[in-house]
Amino acid sequence: MHNLDTGHSMTIEIRKEEPGDQDAIYHLNLAAFDNGPDATLVDKLLVACKDCLSFVAVEDTVVVGHILFTPVTVDGSSAVGMGLAPMAVLPSYQRKGIGSQLVWNGLEHLRQARCPFVVVLGHPAYYPRVGFEPASKYRLLSQWEGVPDEAFMVVVFDGRSLPKSGGIARYRGEFEDAM
Repeated sequence: MHNLDTGHSMTIEIRKEEPGDQDAIYHLNLAAFDNGPDATLVDKLLVACKDCLSFVAVEDTVVVGHILFTPVTVDGSSAVGMGLAPMAVLPSYQRKGIGSQLVWNGLEHLRQARCPFVVVLGHPAYYPRVGFEPASKYRLLSQWEGVPDEAFMVVVFDGRSLPKSGGIARYRGEFEDAM
């Protein structure tokens, strides 16, 4: 659990998701992604995925941000890393550092848990600021066709876990339905 002082007279607490948070997370994702399929995807993952890691950012008792990490495998490797997806912050709370805090908090938790790597399919101007680099540097490819090289990124905590020849990073099946 971390507190984030945003300098705007609000204190944000970052903590693991708790059982009563799911409805708030659903509505947060609806708001953040313009009623897109992300909210339904997150709902499915939170029910089906026992190895997922979910954190929320809370102001008072209101969930204002959420980040989800789900297991990812790489062809040719027995290592299981994580995929960051999605991360959402309520529109009225965006651009205040909450998303970055969620990412940093999640990455630090995963590093301490000895997760070998974390991949993200995300905005190339944003994710490098929080430690991600092009996955192509490690010869990792996204399972989805047409993903621009600069949009598929990775943080590697244990380089020995990845095959030297690279491979295709594969997310859980629920993502396939959503893409």
